[in-house]
Formats: sequence, structure tokens, C-alpha cells
Amino acid sequence: MLSYRGTFPLAALASAVLITSGCTQPPDDSPAEGAPGARGSALAAVDTLTVKGRAPKTGYDREKFGRAWADVDRNGCGTRDDILRRDLADVRFKDGRCKVASGTLAADPYTGDRVDFVRGRSKVDIDHLVALSDAWQKGAQKWDAEKRRRFANDPLNLLAVEATANRRKSDGDAATWLPPNKEYRCTYVAAQVAVKKKYGVWVTSGERDAMKKVLGRCPEQRLP
Repeated sequence: MLSYRGTFPLAALASAVLITSGCTQPPDDSPAEGAPGARGSALAAVDTLTVKGRAPKTGYDREKFGRAWADVDRNGCGTRDDILRRDLADVRFKDGRCKVASGTLAADPYTGDRVDFVRGRSKVDIDHLVALSDAWQKGAQKWDAEKRRRFANDPLNLLAVEATANRRKSDGDAATWLPPNKEYRCTYVAAQVAVKKKYGVWVTSGERDAMKKVLGRCPEQRLP
């Protein structure tokens, strides 16, 4: 089983090399001021999240977050195909550039299993790490349409995963569902913290405690 502990799948932070007077300086790997990881560990970041009770789900509809898989980065490809291209190996395209025809999850983050993707009969879903319904009940009801659209298509909040595990998760938060693959739990919860911190989505007291319990086992875990 491939372990993802301590990393965020297929995400990389680019460092620039500063060249001055013919001398090469080492890259600065510290996060930029105001970036999600700028203040340290994911465990510490949990305490920066607002804690409130869950609001009613009244009025929730997927369409409130905009058209599914919009091309928000204007690269000509829908968000779903962008994430498939990012997370799958051995990708083949139906149209040569955007529509992913097939590929493989070498080790699904949620189960650790190898999962093959074939367009039209896929066993792969694109999961919102922080579910849209969960966000709706924890602040997103009050957002404008553009913020909800950005949230629904943000690569930070999206991951290609095995479909059955994803559907068992449904709209659960860290207090009600964690990946069966225990080696991925630190990375999973750290990503949820990063997303909620970025968008101001609050957590319930039970969710906060569950996040701390997971991240307490990996206090060195950074935000993605």
C-alpha cells in the first residue's frame, strides 16, 4: 500500500532560484505571508477555525455552487478533467487534450487500492474534501454565487478517489467519516483544515475535536 502521510497527492510547491551577481542563492521554501501554511502545522491551524453549531441544510442544492465542473481557470478544460489529469497515472485523452478517456489511480487515497478509470464506466469520483453540503451548513449559505463557484472548483478541495468509498463518505465531516486507509488520514484532515481556513467555513466542536485527535498523531503535518 502506498502511503500518502505527510504529503498532498500530486500537489507541488514551486521554488524560484534567485540569481544575483552571478551567484545562485538557495530557494526560499517558506510559505508566503498569508498563505494557508504560513503559521505552521495543520494541528495548530485547527485552533484558527471558528467553532459553531451546524446550521440547517434548508435550501441546499448543488446548483447553488454553479454549473458542475466549470472551467474556472479558463484553460479550455472542465475542472473534473483537470483533476483526473492531475491525479491519475497513464492518462489517455478522448480529444487529445482535455477529456480524459482512461487512466489509473495507482493507490487510491481513501482505500489504498489500485483503481482503473474508463470514461463512461468509471469507478473513480472527484470528491470535494469538504463536501458542498457540509460547507452550506457551515457558512456557505451566506456567500455570493461567485465564491461558492470558486469553492466547488478549487483544486485544493478536490481529489480523485474510489467511487464506493466516496459515496459512503457522502457529506460527512471529520467527526463522522475518515478514510479507511489510515495512512492517509493525516493528509486528509490537514487538507480539510486548509480548505476551511481558506474559505472561512466553520467547524462544529465535535469536528474540531476529531481533527485534533487525528492530527495529534502527526503533529508535524503541514497544511497543503
